[in-house]
Amino acid sequence: MKVSIIGTGYVGLVTGACLADVGNHVLCLDVDARKIERLKKGEIPIFEPGLDALVASNVKAKRLSFTTDLTAAVPEADAVFIAVGTPSRRGDGHADLSYVYEAAREIAAAVDGFTVVITKSTVPVGTGAEVERIIREARPGAEVAVVSNPEFLREGAAIQDFKHPDRIVIGTDDARAIKAMQELYRPLYLNRAPILATGRNTAELIKYAANAFLATKITFINEIADLCERVGADVQDVARGIGLDNRIGGKFLHPGPGYGGSCFPKDTLALIKTGQDHATPLRIVEAVAAVNDVRKRAMARKVASAIGSSLRGKTIAVLGLTFKPNTDDMRDAPSIPLITALHDMGATVRAYDPVGMEQAKAVLPELTYCQDAYECAKNADALVIVTEWEQFRALDLDHIKRVMRERPALIDLRNIYPADELRRRGFIYESIGRPQVGTP
Repeated sequence: MKVSIIGTGYVGLVTGACLADVGNHVLCLDVDARKIERLKKGEIPIFEPGLDALVASNVKAKRLSFTTDLTAAVPEADAVFIAVGTPSRRGDGHADLSYVYEAAREIAAAVDGFTVVITKSTVPVGTGAEVERIIREARPGAEVAVVSNPEFLREGAAIQDFKHPDRIVIGTDDARAIKAMQELYRPLYLNRAPILATGRNTAELIKYAANAFLATKITFINEIADLCERVGADVQDVARGIGLDNRIGGKFLHPGPGYGGSCFPKDTLALIKTGQDHATPLRIVEAVAAVNDVRKRAMARKVASAIGSSLRGKTIAVLGLTFKPNTDDMRDAPSIPLITALHDMGATVRAYDPVGMEQAKAVLPELTYCQDAYECAKNADALVIVTEWEQFRALDLDHIKRVMRERPALIDLRNIYPADELRRRGFIYESIGRPQVGTP
């Protein structure tokens, strides 16, 4: 099939490269001429494991190309994906759909023949109907079917997720569109497709409901972790004990400093606003968002508690800035409010992240950025593990202790290390939701 994708951000670029890799001819469009020139040179604007090689191989095979010219991207396409950003709108928290609607207007002007127009961007309920209205108002005779096809990609594992999906949600009641979408995704499965064909509004809500539920699991285990600390229980055993129940499952039951990233924060907020607009307040989701916001900054108090004194004049080393490993995404990363709170408490903060420091400099320009974990720890009073990069799971702890100041503290916000080992090595150690071992 001939596929065009409007938007070369995270979702658009991964979708385009993966669809090209299974034999489609894909043209990716973006209004950012500089980004398109970089992509033509093989420069990938985001960090996603394996994406650079996937793009390069499909460009070489002439199945994947890039353009700024919408008139070249739309008329020949069998399917056009809208994969533009939908950030939280300033002032009210609703999803900003201006880029989606602008894409719809541009598609309407250029579409030729029967075309499936697919909203891949995460959008609130009713967006597909508005996209269709825009197209039909501009081109009453246009032969189009508007489909909701939400993405379920995890940053750091996006290619695997796209090629081996748990489910493919297709929101439309148009038979031709369903057939076209089934054909598009057919190479991704060997037997029966994990396809759920449903109404467009339902498909749009599935994405938000899924993210809100996962955010709820994270926030739930974080609050249980706080209780564990008070009563002397071990949250990792609690998580395992409840996760072995098949009705609950063990995923997203890992306590930490709170969720972040490009999806959960904005999607929970957009879902809350949708509920409010329809006089159906979502109290659980509202509580999840509120608890998560407070938690990130509260981690600074955990650092101060570990040191046992004021942070004024102290040097804090932070390992991990991105919201999760295997990405350079800093959007709503827990490190940002944590570091801001540390600064507010008078600390000097040094930081290291394997791939996220260039992105971090835009939002945390006041930091001292280091070349590796050991330089970061040098002369620090406390070392805080914020993101669970694999590089941080086997640090030379004796070296770390030697370069840190007297009575070094290690605050492990991802529970990477065994508490007894850290105490034996002479660290003040504090983790999330596990019995405290005290001062060595």
